[in-house]
Amino acid sequence: MIRKLIRKLREKRFSYEPLVKVELDSEQLIKNFRVFNEMRSGVRVAPVLKSNAYGHGLLLIGKKLDKEKPPFFVVDSYHEAIMLKNEGVHSDVLVLGYTSPQNILNTHKDDVVFGITTIDQIEELTKSLKRKKRFHLKIDTGMHRQGILESDISRAVQLIKKNPYFILEGICSHFADADTKDSEITKEQIKRWNAIIELMKREFPNLKYIHTEATAGTQYGSFIHANVLRVGLGIYGIDSAKRKDLPIQPILRMESVIAGIKKILPGECVGYNATFCAQQETVVATVPVGYFEGIDRRLSNVGFFKVGGEYCPIVGRVNMNMTSIDISRIRDIHEGDVVEVISDVIDDKNSISSMAETCGMIPYELLVGIPEKIRRVWK
Repeated sequence: MIRKLIRKLREKRFSYEPLVKVELDSEQLIKNFRVFNEMRSGVRVAPVLKSNAYGHGLLLIGKKLDKEKPPFFVVDSYHEAIMLKNEGVHSDVLVLGYTSPQNILNTHKDDVVFGITTIDQIEELTKSLKRKKRFHLKIDTGMHRQGILESDISRAVQLIKKNPYFILEGICSHFADADTKDSEITKEQIKRWNAIIELMKREFPNLKYIHTEATAGTQYGSFIHANVLRVGLGIYGIDSAKRKDLPIQPILRMESVIAGIKKILPGECVGYNATFCAQQETVVATVPVGYFEGIDRRLSNVGFFKVGGEYCPIVGRVNMNMTSIDISRIRDIHEGDVVEVISDVIDDKNSISSMAETCGMIPYELLVGIPEKIRRVWK
């Protein structure tokens, strides 16, 4: 309560209109969440909020989705879990990234659950646990990144059963190639996963959560033994598998303003290294966003912003805090007019998905590149 009061006083004292805004569509966020939550009977969605909620704002998204009463949130680090709990988020939080046994033993938050990713963690914890803690065991079904190997499962089961304070609440894994349709790699992982789940259910009949699918993996859902979906990118309205039958839309939109306008003559160039030279008289506007604000430098001379509903090509290099655009086709334009930097319409040329494709990247990279210092606000 005191923290909220201090924030309001600070905002009132230092009120200003930012040059760059990130808006989030709360209604679309909930619609996206419910698309996945209603996808299969008896299978619930655990939203993934790691990496600042994929660049959307950890606390903003967490508090909004908390009202939907998910089984738990998924984060990468204990630090993220503490941030959510300090802001009053009620849902359990699963820390799926590696956490040292010492940090796990030291925490007193009963609503923070830890993913176990190595056999050494299990050995250390089962030796030292003196009070009940809940865990999800991650098993490597073929990605060979995190998780215990199948050959270690028998040893893990023995260790866990020896310590009554080690509460195995969930089992999880992760697919390596789920965004590929009819992937043989994914089919093999599913085969291994389903067999492992049958084994683990016999060993631990009270297992509460079974999960391996992320957003892309839901296209294989009918073949997978699971009762939870870990959905990250899809909740924010993007599907790396690019399925047309998935009724989700992006929730993030970025806008800025025209900070300067000038006419340049044929043969004159724009920006560092003169990578754009005008073929005819051209009206160029400066927009105060650049690669520090998440506009990748690879968009230089090939990307677009939007002004008044019209696409305006980026001309010259994207700078650290500035980008130039060609506004020659726009009439009656002035300094201070709004520029849509990132669109929340997935097929637009300046959507995150389109930008990522232009840059030869994945949407995740662009989203998490939007700095936390740019305040996220609900529409």
